Amino acid sequence: STSYKNSCLYNTTLTVVLCLLFAAWAKVDMTMEESVEVYLGDSAGIPCQYVFSEQPRAFMIQWFVRNPSSSSRERIYYGDNAQQIVDNGTDFTGRITVSDVGDKEGVLLTIQDVQLTDEREFFCQVNGMAAGNGEGKTHLRVFDPPMSPVIEGVHAGISVTNELPSRIASCEARNGFPRPNITWYRDISPLTPTHGQINVVILVTRESSGFYTVQSELQYKVAKEDKDVLFSCEVSYYVPGAVRTAESKGINITVHYPTTVVELWKESPQGLVKEGDTVEIRCQGDGNPPPPFTFNREQASDDTLVLREVTRGDSGVYQCRSLDLDTYEEVMGDMQLIVHYLDPALVVPKDQLSALNATHSGLSHVFFCVKNEQQVGTGHMLFLQDATYDTAGEYVCEVTVPSLPGLHTSGSVHIIVQGAPQMKDADREVEMEEGAGKWVNLSCEAHAHPLPTISWTVTGSQVKQGSWREVLTSATEHSTISLLSVKVTSDITAFCNATNEMGTEAKANLTSFSPYLRIPTATEGNGVIIMVVILCILLLAILGSVLYFLHMKGKIPCGRSGKQEITKENPNKDGIVVEMKTDTKTAESVLLKGVNGDKNGPSDQVTMNMKAIR
Repeated sequence: STSYKNSCLYNTTLTVVLCLLFAAWAKVDMTMEESVEVYLGDSAGIPCQYVFSEQPRAFMIQWFVRNPSSSSRERIYYGDNAQQIVDNGTDFTGRITVSDVGDKEGVLLTIQDVQLTDEREFFCQVNGMAAGNGEGKTHLRVFDPPMSPVIEGVHAGISVTNELPSRIASCEARNGFPRPNITWYRDISPLTPTHGQINVVILVTRESSGFYTVQSELQYKVAKEDKDVLFSCEVSYYVPGAVRTAESKGINITVHYPTTVVELWKESPQGLVKEGDTVEIRCQGDGNPPPPFTFNREQASDDTLVLREVTRGDSGVYQCRSLDLDTYEEVMGDMQLIVHYLDPALVVPKDQLSALNATHSGLSHVFFCVKNEQQVGTGHMLFLQDATYDTAGEYVCEVTVPSLPGLHTSGSVHIIVQGAPQMKDADREVEMEEGAGKWVNLSCEAHAHPLPTISWTVTGSQVKQGSWREVLTSATEHSTISLLSVKVTSDITAFCNATNEMGTEAKANLTSFSPYLRIPTATEGNGVIIMVVILCILLLAILGSVLYFLHMKGKIPCGRSGKQEITKENPNKDGIVVEMKTDTKTAESVLLKGVNGDKNGPSDQVTMNMKAIR
């Protein structure tokens, strides 16, 4: 070995020759690992194995380490058969031990609490004297992962119009050993430096502690498509037996690009627009940052135009313009606004019809007319044929738009039907029978336009001045009502006369009287008539039973000679016989009330005809 050859230089020439001859066949085979890798702070074991070609009587083992600042070596351990010594005053004093490797020839150098400065070359030297010398070396490598990478993007916007790549972001990996590497990504694609497009600037700092801090800056020529891209950096670093990576979070950058398209749309209300609505129109361009907008109408604020209580005059084309401050190019957008409307409904009567006209804005609409809350017709025209006084009244005609519920209008017209008076129940002549001398009220009602006047004609053999008088006259919009109070005589007739400029109509209101009873009208109820008939039958049955009883007792003789008359204590010179018959006339025929407050009960449903017997 080299060490043995050096030791022979101090002997005589003969000895040198013998040494050379001996060294030619005596040797030591050394086996050491090229490198040993260990985490910072762990323990490292460096094995040194050797095999002598001839077993030496004694040998010596020494461990050396290369100084980091020079190529010189420093011994840190010495041992032979008699002693093992760790050299004092070295960086490894107190941290190393040397032990056997086990069943093989060799030793193991163990270093406790490995430091960054321990990354050096370690030499194992074996001196077997005549048996030979040998030396081997191992490089101790120390690893410590860096901290997680920290990425920071540029806060200001980056314009696509920049001619050179712009600074996008920076990435930093601190306190790693050995030096870590940084790779940039656009989404999931790695970025490599490209002239005029991508530049990567790297700054490596060796801290006083021995760790490495790596800073990387990405310079990139942005495009509009990069506005939604995530940029990230990845740190790769070595560990014992492997390479590991750590990725930063993704960041989005603000890309400034010119506006090429401007859109204009109605923000509210949803659906169709009608007069009275508040309309908001929004303007938006595809540039970033949004450029200032200019509307062709007032009331605009930033990108919104507000139109309050719109009218049909607000219909039309609305325009919005933007001016890009980088390129000074102007871009315009427009939209059509339609304000739907209905003019107030105009109802035009003519003869026997009324027409409904309304101006609208082209939407499907519905026309209908209502009288007394009842629909009487649909469509533009309402025909009133064969008009009667019931035809008169107020007609409200409405226009609605089904597709726009809030859009509607209405108009009204008052229809007046002119004509001669029409008596209520004019075709009925009422016969009444009431006690002589009684006062009764007779009513007369006539419909007409113009309003009629009502007069009375009272005739009879016993009618005297003051025996009748008109006690009430009232008028409504379409009719006149008169109330006559008359004193009953045996033959009295009252006529009601209604007159206006269109004609005259008369009605016999009262035709005859007989004392004590009056004839009710049929509207007092057919059920009451039936009850009266039943009562009459019962009375007849009772009367028959009494007569039969008296006959059986001999109180009433039979035969012509036994005929008697039934009289009253104070007979009137005019005796009365009552004959009953039903009347099928309706209650609307006449309205009768007693002036003295007498009221007729349900039995008034039976009409009584009275005949005088002398």
